[in-house]
Amino acid sequence: MLIFVLQSIWLYISELAGKELELDIIGKFLVFVTPRLVVLVLPLTILLSSIMVFGGFAENYEFAAMKSTGISLQRAMRSLGVFIVGLAITLFFFANNVIPAAELSFHNLRRNIAKVKPAMAIAEGQFNQIGSINIKVDKKSGERGQFLETVVIHQKKGTNPGNYTVIMAKSGELASSINSDVLQLILYDGNYYDEIQPKKFEERQKLPHVKSWFEKYTLNVDLSQINNVDFEDEDHGTKHTMLTVGDLDYTIDSLLVSNVKGHDDFAINMYNRSTAATLSKNISPARDVTFKDDDFLSLFNDQSKVQVLNLALNSVKSTQQIVTVKEKNFENAKKNLNVHVISLNEKFAIPIACVILFFIGAPLGALIRKGGLGLPILIATALFLIYHFIGIFAKNSASDGSLNPAFATWLSTLIMLPLSIYLTNRATKDLPLFNLDGIIDPLKKLFYRPSPQNLDHNSLLEEGSEAYKKLLDETDKQLIKIVKNYRQYGLDISHKNTALGILDSRGITEQELKFGGNLTNENYDNALRFKTSFEEHGSVTIFFYIMTLLMVVGGLVLRNNGFESTGTTLIVIGIPFAILFLVMLIKTFAFQSSFYKVLEKNNAANILLLILLGIPVFFVYFIIFKTKIKEDLKQIR
Repeated sequence: MLIFVLQSIWLYISELAGKELELDIIGKFLVFVTPRLVVLVLPLTILLSSIMVFGGFAENYEFAAMKSTGISLQRAMRSLGVFIVGLAITLFFFANNVIPAAELSFHNLRRNIAKVKPAMAIAEGQFNQIGSINIKVDKKSGERGQFLETVVIHQKKGTNPGNYTVIMAKSGELASSINSDVLQLILYDGNYYDEIQPKKFEERQKLPHVKSWFEKYTLNVDLSQINNVDFEDEDHGTKHTMLTVGDLDYTIDSLLVSNVKGHDDFAINMYNRSTAATLSKNISPARDVTFKDDDFLSLFNDQSKVQVLNLALNSVKSTQQIVTVKEKNFENAKKNLNVHVISLNEKFAIPIACVILFFIGAPLGALIRKGGLGLPILIATALFLIYHFIGIFAKNSASDGSLNPAFATWLSTLIMLPLSIYLTNRATKDLPLFNLDGIIDPLKKLFYRPSPQNLDHNSLLEEGSEAYKKLLDETDKQLIKIVKNYRQYGLDISHKNTALGILDSRGITEQELKFGGNLTNENYDNALRFKTSFEEHGSVTIFFYIMTLLMVVGGLVLRNNGFESTGTTLIVIGIPFAILFLVMLIKTFAFQSSFYKVLEKNNAANILLLILLGIPVFFVYFIIFKTKIKEDLKQIR
């Protein structure tokens, strides 16, 4: 909390520094800015503290002591789980009641502080109300921001509504002293325009005005009432962060009705502008004219044709301008509605996220078995940044309509939910943190079918068969080769068993073959095992490769064709598939490398092929090496 408060101070330092504010005003400023930080700090705090506490338990073997007395992990987490649920409920009421009140007070306090020093209230690139003038500057400079560039001023006169006086200058300077009640503004090299408003309406029709230019012009503004600021004064804020759940629900409903009405009114306006309803009244062609082809202009004479075309062209141009302006208005209205929906859902999503992050941190601490302020801080910060950045990305996409605002608010929480279930399950069953076999093994069975082999180690060839007679005719040396390399010769295990029986009848026992290294071919067995693992993992890698392409490429195509929400969702779903693809790609290449180590071949060239082919077109890489490994396996003797 201290870190985030200091960050807020630096963020608003320009509004506080150099204004001779009392300490109680600065204290109020910090008190009002603190509640908004709670919803950001509390989830990180719960995640970090749960990892530290349960990591400390596991590191000091306290969980082992608990389990020896019959206390399970669920029972150890029960009291803290109840506390976290209660804390989440409290956070909801805090976000619904305290934060909106603090945001309103913070907004009004900033507005009142800005009035204390008008020079600080002049923001670059926008109009700022100071006393009786509305001033805009492109750039400020100097120690106090007293030097101004490209100044535009709208000045009020008396009680007349509207700004009829416009002053423009290339540069200016705020020359009054800090304690003065008069703001002296000196302008250089500019123009002065005053639209005179006579009392008689007839004289106003003549548009009387006064204009002049100046090299130096001094403007004095009375500030006697500006510095007389009541810091307790509050107005009614309408910003979405200042509203409770009930207020947000009412406001969202009103905005929906307003948006629908705005579109309906715009549609009616466009229809009326087209004059389609009165078209038959405006066009009356001669009765003896028959319209047969597509050129309807043939119904008019040349003069009317020119008039019709000019009217159509002017109508299209004005309609385009109206549509462009309305489009921006509708986009702003949609963004305003979306941020209100996001604010409403956040009040429920953040408390639930706190519970989910607890069920991530507690089992994760038990699994990594590290407490204190070292590794837990790194892990908690990494997890929180993933959660936080996914939330920011989703909400930014939702503000312009790319994602559904309600779904975007819950997206980071929904992504963390499976992780919390997975970690809690692993910690409860005392399983290691990561085990991809639970995902990979079912996919292996689904996508990989090994070649059928005779695995009956007691099977023999039938006596009298051609294969049996052929083995009887073989020399002892050749029979030993068959026993050791029967698979390279394309034979099954029955040939090996029969050869062993013949050798035993000739006085060469199985024990002698084993001691001589002729009973099995260990190099071939190892290579065959690596080949099988390469094919199994390669088949699963192809599955993740295809899913990644479908999700990411499909999402990009949909986004570029108007389906931004669906496209973005597919891309987000495709990221886990891409990660699993890279993991499986590395495991597949590891088995390939192990195979060629058995053959004592250099694998450096394969690494280059992995980079050039493996990542962009893995299925080509897999087909090439599946065939090559099958051929290389036959070389082992």
